[in-house]
Amino acid sequence: MSNLYLIGICLVIGVLLQRLRLLPKDAHTVLNIIILHVPLPAMVLLSIPGIDWDLALLGLCFVAWIIFFFAFFFFRLIGKRLHWERGTIGCLILTAGLGNTAFVGFPVIEALYGKESLKLALLLDQPGTFLIVSSLGIWTAVLYSSGRMLKRDLARKVLLFPPFVAFFLSVVLSACGWQATGDLKSILERLASILTPLALISVGLQLRPRDLKPELKYLGWGLAFKLFLAPLMIFLIYSALEISPLVFNIAVMEAAMAPMITASILAASHNLNPRLAGLMVGVGVPISFLSLGLWFQVMRIFN
Repeated sequence: MSNLYLIGICLVIGVLLQRLRLLPKDAHTVLNIIILHVPLPAMVLLSIPGIDWDLALLGLCFVAWIIFFFAFFFFRLIGKRLHWERGTIGCLILTAGLGNTAFVGFPVIEALYGKESLKLALLLDQPGTFLIVSSLGIWTAVLYSSGRMLKRDLARKVLLFPPFVAFFLSVVLSACGWQATGDLKSILERLASILTPLALISVGLQLRPRDLKPELKYLGWGLAFKLFLAPLMIFLIYSALEISPLVFNIAVMEAAMAPMITASILAASHNLNPRLAGLMVGVGVPISFLSLGLWFQVMRIFN
C-alpha cells in the first residue's frame, strides 16, 4: 500500500512547491520534458521485452484496448457535437481512455484478491495499458496537438518521439529474445523509478482550486466515463464470456481505476488542456477509491 501513500505525498509536495513559489512558474513543463525523455523510455525498455504472453488469458490484454478505442470514438463524437476545443478532446481521450492499472491498480488488486492475482493484473497492464500509451497514446497526443498537419510530418513526430523510439527498439529486442540484465537492468530500473514521483509532483504543480470551475464540465464527463462507463462496458462484455470469476473481477476492477498518470503528463506536455489533464489525476485518484468500493460490492453480488 506504500504506492498509495506515495501518490498523496508527491501530489502534496507539488502543490506546496507551487503555493510557496519555490520553483519557476513553468517548472512542470521542464519536469514533463524530463519524464518523457528519460524515465518513460527506460520503463518501456524494461517492461515490453519482459511481457509473458499467456494465450489462455489473452482476454485480459484486450480490456485496456477496448476502453481506449471506446474513449477515442466517444469523445470525438461528443466533443464535435458539443463544440469542444481540439485540445480538450485529445486530453479526455488520453486521460479517460487510459487507467492507472499499475501504480494504483497493483496494490488495490493485491489487497482485494491476494498476491497471486498480481500476475493477472500485470498481464492486463503491460500488453494493455502500457503498450497503448507507448504507441497509440503518443500518436493521439501528437495528432490532437498538431491541428492540420501533413501525414508524413505527423508520422515523423510520432516516430522520433523518444518513448516511441524506445517502444520500437524494445519490440525488436523482444523478438530477438533480449531482456535487460545485470548492470543495465539496474540502471534502467533506477531511471524508471523516478517516473511516478516526478509525474505526480508535476501534476501537483498544476493543481489550482481556481482551475476547477472552468474545467468542471469536462472533468465530469471524463471521470464519469473512466470510473463508471468504462467498467460498466467491460462488465457487460466480459460477463457474457466463459472466464473464471477471478479474471472477470480483475478485468472490471482494473477498468475502474483512476486516470493514468503518464497519460496526463503526455497530454500536458502536448498542450492538450494541461489544467484538465492535471485535474483528471488530482481529483480522479481520490474519487476512484470511493467508486472502486462501489464496484467491489457490485462484483461480490454477481460472483
